[in-house]
Amino acid sequence: MKNKTIKSFAVIGLAAVTTVACNPLNNMTKRASEVSYTVTPNPLEMHGDSVEINIAGTIPPRFFNKKVSVEITPMINYEGGDKNLDKIVLAGEDSEVDGQKIAYEKGGSFSYTDKVAYVTGMDVATLNASAAGKYKGKEKAFEPVQIATGTVITPMSAMDDDKVILGADKFTKTTPMNAAAVINYEKNKSYVRSSELSDEDVKTMKAWAAKMAKNPMFVFKGTDVTAYASPEGEISLNANLADQRANTGASAVNSILRSAKVKAASDKDFFMKNGKGEDWDGFKAAMQASDIKDKDLILRVLSMYEDNTKREEEIRNLAATFEVIQEKILPSLRRSEVNLKGEMTSFSDEKIKDFATSNPDTLSAEELLYAATMFDDMQKKMDIYTTFTKQFPNDWRGPNNVGYIQSMQNSMADAKANFDKANSLSPNNPVVNNNLGVYERAMGNTDKAMEYYAAANGAGPEVGANMGYLQMWMGDYSTAVTSYGSTKSYNAALAQTLNGDYETAMQTIDGSSTASSAESLYLKAIIGARKGDKNVMVSNLKASVAANGDMKARAKKDAEFTKYKDDSEFQAAVN
Repeated sequence: MKNKTIKSFAVIGLAAVTTVACNPLNNMTKRASEVSYTVTPNPLEMHGDSVEINIAGTIPPRFFNKKVSVEITPMINYEGGDKNLDKIVLAGEDSEVDGQKIAYEKGGSFSYTDKVAYVTGMDVATLNASAAGKYKGKEKAFEPVQIATGTVITPMSAMDDDKVILGADKFTKTTPMNAAAVINYEKNKSYVRSSELSDEDVKTMKAWAAKMAKNPMFVFKGTDVTAYASPEGEISLNANLADQRANTGASAVNSILRSAKVKAASDKDFFMKNGKGEDWDGFKAAMQASDIKDKDLILRVLSMYEDNTKREEEIRNLAATFEVIQEKILPSLRRSEVNLKGEMTSFSDEKIKDFATSNPDTLSAEELLYAATMFDDMQKKMDIYTTFTKQFPNDWRGPNNVGYIQSMQNSMADAKANFDKANSLSPNNPVVNNNLGVYERAMGNTDKAMEYYAAANGAGPEVGANMGYLQMWMGDYSTAVTSYGSTKSYNAALAQTLNGDYETAMQTIDGSSTASSAESLYLKAIIGARKGDKNVMVSNLKASVAANGDMKARAKKDAEFTKYKDDSEFQAAVN
């Protein structure tokens, strides 16, 4: 009985040893270090609002038993939690498990892609792979392997820099003004008939001149008198006649200006007289505008005459045939065109600034808007824009600019109400559309914001900057770079960096108004690290830390500097 028992134990023990020896998982776990993992990119990178993980693995030959299956679970371990990713299932050639097949003799490879939402704390993270093998109902765990370290979150350094746009003034120090009139003449005559001086355009010019002469802000600059003859007369006669008409026209206007007490008219250079001769171009234009039948044919025939004398004769014949040419077209060409010019000058900046607060009714719309630009105090700007809305209630710039100040003060609901009012006064105005987009972005409605920005084309570079910011957050860096265009700003440089345009990004930073800020210098350090230029990285990192000591802690855990973590110069810069 005793011998039987000993034999039974021997059989059981042999079976156990045989089972262990034949379990291929034992060999696979011992050789697990031969399995290679490549993570791209490493460190991981956040783009948009997520992190994409790409894993490629290589299995050595004669490693993966034909009937074994292995589940690999990638896991992100980070400050504050763990995130298990979808499993990778590998299966031997004869395994019934559904997975990526791995050959026993040749080995094989596998690939895996997953995307997870970025969670705060994932910047300091490790990507680990835990595996468990299965064979004939038995399971064995492999030693976990760390396959990637850290997550680059540089896109998160984009600065909130929504750009609202003011409704700009059109103020100028001087405003050109003019009054025009036409003096007509009888055929082959150059004297000015008194009836011509009673025409409405001449009377209007005289009244305007008298009014401007009393305005101390107006300066008369001169008068152009351009005279013509009709083209049916002789060329030599017409040339002299046009000159004579320029002289008589100027003399007549001079009398008018003197009676209006325009002192500048006494200056010998006040009148610019120009006799143009016969007005062939005017004749063609008048013919084209007429309802004469076959006018195009008539003009083509007249244009064929190289001999001007012959053409003049034909025009006289036409005048005898067509009453409209004789009574309307030709008389209208015998004229002097008078253009009285001047400039309205503005108040001095000091007076405009004073009147804006003490006597705003004195100022024009453009002057009042201009006045606001001379104040730094936001409340004073607001007061001026509020006044503007009362004085010029139909001008969209009033409520728009009030909304601009309110958005600067983060009173977004009030700003929205004023932008809506501006939109009602000037529907689909590009400037207002941009500002409505800024409101929607502040409310988290990025799609709506982009719709408004797209409808704001032409409002200015601010629109491109606003679009670029959102495109950068979405991970569309190349489009963001295009939207920023030639803008020199931190965000524009960041978009270029994320797009791999490192040299351009460096130039953009250097050309920006924030080139010496800690953030800009830190971005230059990142560019140096990405390019493998340690000197650029270290020098700019030191400068950034000097500008803001908080950059030390940021750099210590920033995955952008992973390969420099143990470098003595890097350590000296951040400690």
